[in-house]
Amino acid sequence: MTTRLTVAQALVRFLAAQYTERDGVRQRLISATWGIFGHGNVAGLGQALVEYGDDMPFHQGRNEQSMVHAAVGYARQSNRLSTHAVTTSIGPGATNLVTGAALATINHLPVLLLPGDIFATRVADPVLQQLEVPYAGDISVNDSLRPVSKYFDRVTRPEALIPAALQAMRVLTDPVETGAVTLALPQDVQAEAYDWPEEFFAERTWVVRRPGADPTELAEAVRAIREAQRPLVIAGGGVHHSRAEEALEEFARATGIPVASTQAGKGSLRHDHPQDVGGVGHTGTATANELARQADLVIGVGTRYTDFTTASGTLFEQQGVRFLNLNIAPYDGHKLAGQPLVADARSGLTELTEALQLHTHRVSGTYIDEYSLDKERWEQRVDACFEADEPDIRPTQPQVLGALDALVDASDVIINAAGSLPGDLHKLWRARSRDQYHLEYGYSCMGYEIPAAIGVKMAAPERNVWALVGDGTYLMMPTEIVTAVQEGIAIKLLLIQNHGYASIGGLSETVGGERFGTAYRYQSDDGTYTGAPLPVDLAANAASLGMRVLRAKTVRDLRAALAEARAADTPTCVYVETETADTVSGPPPAQAWWDVPVAETATRPSAVKARELYERHVSTRRRHL
Repeated sequence: MTTRLTVAQALVRFLAAQYTERDGVRQRLISATWGIFGHGNVAGLGQALVEYGDDMPFHQGRNEQSMVHAAVGYARQSNRLSTHAVTTSIGPGATNLVTGAALATINHLPVLLLPGDIFATRVADPVLQQLEVPYAGDISVNDSLRPVSKYFDRVTRPEALIPAALQAMRVLTDPVETGAVTLALPQDVQAEAYDWPEEFFAERTWVVRRPGADPTELAEAVRAIREAQRPLVIAGGGVHHSRAEEALEEFARATGIPVASTQAGKGSLRHDHPQDVGGVGHTGTATANELARQADLVIGVGTRYTDFTTASGTLFEQQGVRFLNLNIAPYDGHKLAGQPLVADARSGLTELTEALQLHTHRVSGTYIDEYSLDKERWEQRVDACFEADEPDIRPTQPQVLGALDALVDASDVIINAAGSLPGDLHKLWRARSRDQYHLEYGYSCMGYEIPAAIGVKMAAPERNVWALVGDGTYLMMPTEIVTAVQEGIAIKLLLIQNHGYASIGGLSETVGGERFGTAYRYQSDDGTYTGAPLPVDLAANAASLGMRVLRAKTVRDLRAALAEARAADTPTCVYVETETADTVSGPPPAQAWWDVPVAETATRPSAVKARELYERHVSTRRRHL
């Protein structure tokens, strides 16, 4: 039995019938579609979404990149078990997807991209916005999505949709392979009719697996942990993706092993858990980094070991240090010449705990006392950064975070991605729940925060969702404020004005760049941006897009504004001006190095001095073999 539909209509019906299941819980895989329509998709997917609107909810976006960010935020809050699709026209609409696709793939978060494409029949050639490639007639701008997609197919015939759609669902639901999936849809094929087998539209449930550990690998892992004197767990984003927080807590409680976290893994343990020692790496705490320097066994759980985590290969100093990598992806399990334990994070941690309990294994009391005291000292430093003795002065950035920290509870979600805030948050924020801390630091994409907050709020409408945004990030992508207003999505925007790229300005100063081109100021006579701050009113801009705006000039104002925003049931912005970009933000300095190469030859004293310091750091780098 068949049903005659267009390719676009068939795709929408197919997507509406796809489900995931893990641990006995079943839910829609593609719960909604975002779109901006142009000539490449309006008569195809646009018409299909009208035809089957009851089956597929639709959200109107303002920027194609930000639509992907919203879908990714939704997917992360949904534990990668549900996501959104994003449709665009051809041309710039399609290429605007590339940044969002890269972010999704790097962070292992599922999103389905459905860009329109040039005519498969070539009857209209070139069409408006077509990139002509003289040496290859089958290339379009959509091919730029290939390297940032985990699966890519161009559906040039109606019947080709069936295997392409099934493969797309397979990759989206694969905990190892998931990321951006692209089905490029030529605009003529979208509108072409075909007789589809009814089986194509039957409900399908894609089971998200939890593979356990190989017995040999598990035995070797147990042996490595039992032999270690100073083991340290590094919890990555895989802990959250697997919902392994309780299994990690049980492992840490049973063994006494301290747990540090990457940006993606922060919140794996509550901040007040005895074994939680905070962030690790370049933006980490002194406690975690000192433990990392002295560790004889590093147990990575669901981490990719980025250069921020390893301090560019300089952090793990102990002679003979070894790595045990519990990861569902074999590629990551073998990093740093580590001993792999290839398994789902929850399954692997549960098996490790059970095996170690047979030996009643626990680290020494001396080791526990040592890191517990260091943890207490670090918390005192956090208190000092958050404290505002004079409530009627303009706050520092850490004091802004302190005011928010004093207000929220475990139900609030904090979203950030780029600028100086990720470093401050990783060091200072006190995560109260497994999903409170939402940092996109795999791609560290400016502009992610506001659309991601919309996606998170859609996935968890009962939560207070805060997008923490600096002025540089805000200017990249404020447009989805309009979407939040249009759909009544009550996100909270904390907009911090520091007149420039504060993070890169600080980095520029340390590497001999003298903060060149990082301040939002008028140009001086010498061509540098060192004049007066620009008369830009970002609060007025947010208000012009329909958002309610509360201005705060002092710490006292800020506390009141944050409380008012948290209670609001409409999209609300709290705007506060802090230190300018050419002053420090106030948190403890970096506790570990990060490799940003410095000019090998230069005449300016700042660059010469920076190179000398760089060479000293480089000399401490290790290759763990």
